[in-house]
Amino acid sequence: MIPRLPIHLLLSLFLFAGPFSGSTQVLVSKATGLKASIDLSGITPPTSDQGRIFLRTLENDLKRSGWFTLARTGQGEFRLLGETDLDSRQMNFSGQLFRTAEQRALLSKTFRGPVGNPQGLAHQVADEIVEAVTGRKGIASTTIALIGTSTGKKELFLINADGGELRQLTSDHSISIAPNWLPDASGLIYTSYRKKYPDLYRINLESGVRERISKYSAMNMGGAVSPDGRLAAVVLSGRDATPGNPPLTNPELCILDLSSGKVTVLTRTPNAAEASPSWAPDGQQIVYVSDQSGSPQLYLISRNGGQPRRLTSRGTENTSPDWGPGGLIAYASRQGGRYGVHVIDPATREITTPVQDGAEYDEPTWAPDGRHLAATRSQNYSSQVYILDTMGDSPLALTKHKGDWYSPAWSPGK
Repeated sequence: MIPRLPIHLLLSLFLFAGPFSGSTQVLVSKATGLKASIDLSGITPPTSDQGRIFLRTLENDLKRSGWFTLARTGQGEFRLLGETDLDSRQMNFSGQLFRTAEQRALLSKTFRGPVGNPQGLAHQVADEIVEAVTGRKGIASTTIALIGTSTGKKELFLINADGGELRQLTSDHSISIAPNWLPDASGLIYTSYRKKYPDLYRINLESGVRERISKYSAMNMGGAVSPDGRLAAVVLSGRDATPGNPPLTNPELCILDLSSGKVTVLTRTPNAAEASPSWAPDGQQIVYVSDQSGSPQLYLISRNGGQPRRLTSRGTENTSPDWGPGGLIAYASRQGGRYGVHVIDPATREITTPVQDGAEYDEPTWAPDGRHLAATRSQNYSSQVYILDTMGDSPLALTKHKGDWYSPAWSPGK
């Protein structure tokens, strides 16, 4: 995970003590823009279409990871040896990864996958190479949930982290918004207007079974699941949300027990609205949006309630926080009339901006590597989802499809 350091200093010199070496080696120097070079010429040239797709996907995954450049034969800091083979049902890749200057393998493994999915096999290999070299999990095998309008309605979709395999999850012919992953990546919680009111739904990705988990009379939104998977931070309003207690006349931050359905109210903010909760990685705090100061700003509160603490003050509006695995919070801030993605360290309140290219960025979501973000990019009245790199690589378009695409949510690492 990213150390708790200012991002502009983070990895100005990235040091990694290799898991199979007692020495410390400089792999990436962001001060000079260098990356680790990897030589793939030791892979036996594939003779099948599946093998060629595998190799092309592996090359692209390693480049998209942000950690590697592809080296000429014999010139890489790292070298991957291996070969693919397949039968009617299964495809295999047997590989070994070496530091060129050493003889001991950093990774030696046979990977297996369905013969019809060489891209998935390549994603596995790329992720383990990234982890063997950097100590961080790779993101090639991860998935991003998002909202798309290609059907003319706002439906829930999934897409691979490389932009492949777009698939539609809902066909409600209504409005779906704000997807959030379960911690084990088995499903999603999201808000749908399929019954005309904003209710919270949970959908199991394997079975497709969907259930309505919060249907109070007014608002049911949020749905950020705690790291232990037991609770959801939600924003509720309505007279029936807190039976026996004063009604929630404003949208308030609450905790929903996903097993019992019990609701615990964390805020009661007069003449204000709460929104967009996100859990700290340790599950002890929640960051959320409130306009109690007169404009949307970020606040922190204990999972047990108590007095909230205001986190942001710059910008006329601060929205869509996501508390990442490295302890940093990404959010959207409107400054100078334009939205952009910013990252704040909640301990020091130091703020950095990953990208400034003239477009508007909103709704950031952290990748499980704590380095990359997905965000909604709006330009010329069109919205697409882009991948951002907090260490300086250029933004990459994730979606290039009909309609508008927004509200990304990056799956947890496998």
